[in-house]
Amino acid sequence: MSPTSETANGGRRLVIVESPAKAKTIKGYLGPGYIVEASVGHIRDLPSGAAEVPEKYTGETRRLGVDVEHDFQPVYVVNADKKSQVKKLKDLLRESDELFLATDEDREGEAIAWHLQEVLKPKIPVHRMVFHEITKDAIRAAVANPRELNQKLVDAQETRRILDRLYGYEVSPVLWKKVMSGLSAGRVQSVATRLVVERERERIAFRSAAYWDLTGTFGTGRTGDASDPSTVVARLNTVDGKRVAQGRDFDASGRLKSDVLHLDEQAARTLASALAEASFAVRSVESKPYRRSPYAPFRTTTLQQEASRKLGFGAKATMQVAQKLYENGFITYMRTDSTTLSDTAISAARAQVTQLYGADYLPEKPRTYAGKVKNAQEAHEAIRPSGDRFRTPAETGLTGDQFRLYELIWKRTVASQMKDATGNSVTVRLGGTASDGRDAEFSASGKTITFHGFLKAYVEGADDPNAELDDRERRLPQVAEGDPLSAEELTADGHATKPPARYTEASLVKELEEREIGRPSTYASILGTILDRGYVFKKGTALVPSFLSFAVVNLLERHFGRLVDYDFTAKMEDDLDRIARGEAQAVPWLRRFYFGEGDGDGAGSGAAAAAGNGDGDHLGGLKELVTDLGAIDAREISSFPVGDGIVLRVGRYGPYVERGEKGTEEYQHADIPSDLAPDELTVEFAEEQLAKPSGDFELGTDPETGREIVAKNGRYGPYVTEILPEGTPKTGKNAIKPRTASLFKSMTLDTVTLQDALKLMSLPRVVGADPEGVEITAQNGRYGPYLKRGTDSRSLQTEDQIFDITLDEALAIYAQPKQRGRAAAKPPLKELGEDPVSGKPVVVKDGRFGAYVTDGETNATLRASDSVEELTPERGYELLAEKRAKGPAKKTAKKAAKKAPAKKTATTGAAKKTAAKKTAAKKTTTAKKTTTAKKTAAKTTTAKKAAAGARSSAGGDGGDGGE
Repeated sequence: MSPTSETANGGRRLVIVESPAKAKTIKGYLGPGYIVEASVGHIRDLPSGAAEVPEKYTGETRRLGVDVEHDFQPVYVVNADKKSQVKKLKDLLRESDELFLATDEDREGEAIAWHLQEVLKPKIPVHRMVFHEITKDAIRAAVANPRELNQKLVDAQETRRILDRLYGYEVSPVLWKKVMSGLSAGRVQSVATRLVVERERERIAFRSAAYWDLTGTFGTGRTGDASDPSTVVARLNTVDGKRVAQGRDFDASGRLKSDVLHLDEQAARTLASALAEASFAVRSVESKPYRRSPYAPFRTTTLQQEASRKLGFGAKATMQVAQKLYENGFITYMRTDSTTLSDTAISAARAQVTQLYGADYLPEKPRTYAGKVKNAQEAHEAIRPSGDRFRTPAETGLTGDQFRLYELIWKRTVASQMKDATGNSVTVRLGGTASDGRDAEFSASGKTITFHGFLKAYVEGADDPNAELDDRERRLPQVAEGDPLSAEELTADGHATKPPARYTEASLVKELEEREIGRPSTYASILGTILDRGYVFKKGTALVPSFLSFAVVNLLERHFGRLVDYDFTAKMEDDLDRIARGEAQAVPWLRRFYFGEGDGDGAGSGAAAAAGNGDGDHLGGLKELVTDLGAIDAREISSFPVGDGIVLRVGRYGPYVERGEKGTEEYQHADIPSDLAPDELTVEFAEEQLAKPSGDFELGTDPETGREIVAKNGRYGPYVTEILPEGTPKTGKNAIKPRTASLFKSMTLDTVTLQDALKLMSLPRVVGADPEGVEITAQNGRYGPYLKRGTDSRSLQTEDQIFDITLDEALAIYAQPKQRGRAAAKPPLKELGEDPVSGKPVVVKDGRFGAYVTDGETNATLRASDSVEELTPERGYELLAEKRAKGPAKKTAKKAAKKAPAKKTATTGAAKKTAAKKTAAKKTTTAKKTTTAKKTAAKTTTAKKAAAGARSSAGGDGGDGGE
């Protein structure tokens, strides 16, 4: 019997999901007897600040939102912005006969379902409805086969939430006090930041080494074709049996780490000359069969990595697009650690292999893939097209980023059920004797693919742009041992070792997963956090740590070493998974983590062992660590030597370099660009910054006021100002503000004169009056020079016009019709090429709020870390992809709606009296609220301050997504 028929006979059912989009899709698959409504995410959570905590809680519980003295009981509050939605759900529940909690089938989804049950307090039958794809059959099967709420998953999620809250709310305030306000620490985000910082340290310490070798082009003497080339390109391998040094033979300091022959330029060129007339012959041919098996279907992290490599998507953008595909029924659930395909999916994939590529590409037996992720979370299926028949990308009707991501998933899934690619790999060694008697041996390797198999459908990308992809062939001539060869060209090639590559989003996700740090489903939000917090910024696709992150990691390593230790963090993940499986208990584990051995309520290692935590020696006492901060020297942890007495310091307003003691004549100070990569801060660069003019430039005295005029370099650029006499009131009604003006773009601190400064501070300049007597002024503004007449402003072309423009010229400008909408298009600042999504040319333009990239359809503002000069096409495409994934900006609702016009119907006296009573009641209520508000004003102010402080650490503990 179908769900719709059951409903007709069995009453009304309320189905609650997380998102409105998901609700809309599911509603279409269920009958009219079902009400499908969204919770719109979490309806209840730990308080975001002390102001949200109920009055009955005090002390540490009020600050943390967790009662650490009573078994770490969490204090849950209904989110302020969800109260109206909760009321709506309660109203719908009263009219329903059954409740189906249909949130996602993972820890977070299970927790949302539990919170819904706790808040709504249903008195009707409650069912947990689970599915991993939104199709008609899957939804109806889920309704027909509900299960009970999984309390183990709920407890596991709650433990993670509490752990992340304790970590974030205890460690983040240390960063505020010792580094900078507004920072956050998190169990996984801090470790991820440390990985990026350590890679940059390796790059700073790296010393390049130069080495040379030879490349030869050798001919067979016969006419070649595509299958049998006439030449082979080979690289020098050994000289007199000793291997020639390659990049892998040098360590990070540039020293050789193995016994090899290190050729410099002169030695390489001498050898090339000595081999010019040598006779060469093939010494060996080694052929091996080549076989490559298909890649496993996507799980969350591999999808993020491939979308980054192939589509230029960031992890966050990938998950946003995947969420839309899932909610609209195109793919299965996108947060999964599993590479397993259901029997239905395997049948669908195999059918498409036969249909699209033929039976020759279909293996005899279905392929199965074992999961590689340790402690994989709630085995879902792999990410695949939904349904029992896969729609080809062309059949979906999708466009843009959704089409591209679906196509990627579809290709990978189909390819996973195809035959292996087969062929041969060949290594040819050839040699000759130089004129000086030295023996030189060259080698070349090739690969031919005789059957492409799955490579016909899908080829995996690579993080290294120079890496060779699996479907590339390198054909060598068909030669045999002893065949003579002639050297057509011998070249000496110079090389230099390169520092380790910076992480990209894809490679950092891979690194975190391989180290078993955090949960793969949270990586996208963690990457978003470290980017949003300013710990990391992007150059192209590379993740570059800021100087701020160096200070943060420095503090954490020195004073909270275990909290950012990779093995410690991975071990915590193991413990949390053991709690999820019921093999350990949460409270003793949390007690040991927070209070340490034998603290808290007296429970020590005995209680921990009894609860399954006997191996918990890796846990220490967080509370003690954050209590004693006396040993932390704020200046020391934010200081980094550059060389020649220059020190980089991370200040509250950004990084700067200094040399000498403050207050002495030798002292020098200069700001450093916040988007400078740390490995680019050399002694030479620092010297250049220190040599630039800084400090106050005394320009002279204003002859009219007698006040001193100075030029300064401010946070928003260079400016001139006047020094007010001592005793001048700076606050209150009689306060006097000094005249100030920004320098023109053509001026610099060391060239601006007193006359320039006085002219700048005299602005706005009165140009004259129009025929109606309205004054016209010329002035400089945020968006450049302009004229102003009343409320009518007109732009000027140059800053010099502010002082030069005449009244006639100004009137001529005003005589022109005002340009509405956009001004005449400016030429692009940079052209990036064709966007892979829209197929339209992408350019960088200068807009009102700064530079942005556009393809004519989508605009994306450049981030603070992006510069027009260094912006790569890939980064431009990524910014556009992220903007498309976010969708159009939501319009802010107006604060007050206009009153509806009164209906022209007869109004009785009784109705008027009723209206009057209601009005009176409203006024009374308002008066009471106002009185109460006045009485508690002081409390509210204090609470707001506390809330603001607590909220700034929220990025460190935002549940599964804020690790």
